[in-house]
Amino acid sequence: MRGHLFWARNDPQAVWLQGVQPRVTYLVHWAVYDSQLNLPTVYLLEVEDSGGSKGLPIDGRRWPEVQAHLMGQALGGLKLLTIAKGFDEAFDDLHPKRLRRLHLGPMYSHAFTQQSGPIRQVLEEAMAPEGQDWALAWTDELLESERVVEEKSGWFGTVEREVFALDPFSGRGADTGATRMVRSLILPERPYQVLAEKAPSGFANVDKYVVGQSGRVLRY
Repeated sequence: MRGHLFWARNDPQAVWLQGVQPRVTYLVHWAVYDSQLNLPTVYLLEVEDSGGSKGLPIDGRRWPEVQAHLMGQALGGLKLLTIAKGFDEAFDDLHPKRLRRLHLGPMYSHAFTQQSGPIRQVLEEAMAPEGQDWALAWTDELLESERVVEEKSGWFGTVEREVFALDPFSGRGADTGATRMVRSLILPERPYQVLAEKAPSGFANVDKYVVGQSGRVLRY
């Protein structure tokens, strides 16, 4: 009724960040509701445009192609590396420098969801009053360009291609297709106390944010 809806498909929009023609950096953002994960998913792409005098958002040829390409790749099952490399190879004068994806949720609360797994036990044992019985999780994936290489294009031309940095720890970069992936959880004090006491497996590497009585947020 208020008009604040998250649509199943939110087409790409471009915001100028820095630079002047012929080299400008834009933030391109778009979002989808991922029906497989049942979560809203937001994408943020910092891209350098070396395509000439006409800016990307007002380019009647390139901009519709960019929008269609990015929406076609907005699938939760695709790694960020796959999306970024596909974009880099599809547009010779657009250079993806930083790609971020946010999976927003799940949101847990006995008021409107049916829990399963460790969070269900945490919320049950916390027996928090109304307004304190919830937890929100999210996942933040980031892929950054490490360097640029030049490749031959045609008989005499060359194009810039990005080489992306993958997570160097424990070889996880090949699995995640990202430079960094962080999982986070925010919840009120009482559920957090139960979570800390129970210490369920799988939560050791999750960044935890706790909302205190005064509204102050602390990170653990």
